Amino acid sequence: MLTWVATHRRHHKYSDREGDPHSPWRYGDDWAALAKGLAYAHMLWMFDPDRTSQEKFCPDLLADKNIRRVDSAFPLLVLASPLLPALIGGLWGMSWHGALTAFVWAGLVRIGLLNHVTWSINSICHTFGVQEFNVRDKSRNVNWLAIPSFGESWHNLHHADPTCARHGALRGQIDASARVISWLERLGWAYDVRWPDKTRLGAKRTTGSTRPLGAMTSRSA
Repeated sequence: MLTWVATHRRHHKYSDREGDPHSPWRYGDDWAALAKGLAYAHMLWMFDPDRTSQEKFCPDLLADKNIRRVDSAFPLLVLASPLLPALIGGLWGMSWHGALTAFVWAGLVRIGLLNHVTWSINSICHTFGVQEFNVRDKSRNVNWLAIPSFGESWHNLHHADPTCARHGALRGQIDASARVISWLERLGWAYDVRWPDKTRLGAKRTTGSTRPLGAMTSRSA
């Protein structure tokens, strides 16, 4: 978890410039370079020995003992993610076939799809799509990824206003993550949530953007 936070913060600081850990534009902007960059941004960056410093990019989390405890448990969570469905499937069907089926579909396939959708935010959403907010990088909004990514593919706004809890702030942009955050806020499990502000976002709109802003009430999603 700490590795992810450090990498993400570094990405925002150097987005699509030298220092960005996973920009698809790192090799150039012709199609050959971009194809290589897309592969790197999607998966290959994780094998780069140049790791992001946690001490530099997330010292606040390193100082939190509860966060460090969760981070230290990450390998166990990774192990449990495919094995727990297998256990449930085996007990449900009382058979090894049930365990194997659950392991493959609820374990490996689920994890594979989740990871590729997540990695697509780094690759596809920095290459294709539209820019509806002014940013200093190449982040884009990709509508066909909105549902599988739970709204993360409205990536252009995330870079225009990184601390905003809702990425899909324009009318018709489905953002399931924002909906979940609003539920957690109502339950008191999330607080100090920064929701979209019409004035703030209006000032960031691109000149060619015509889609109207959606409802801006605190918990609208």
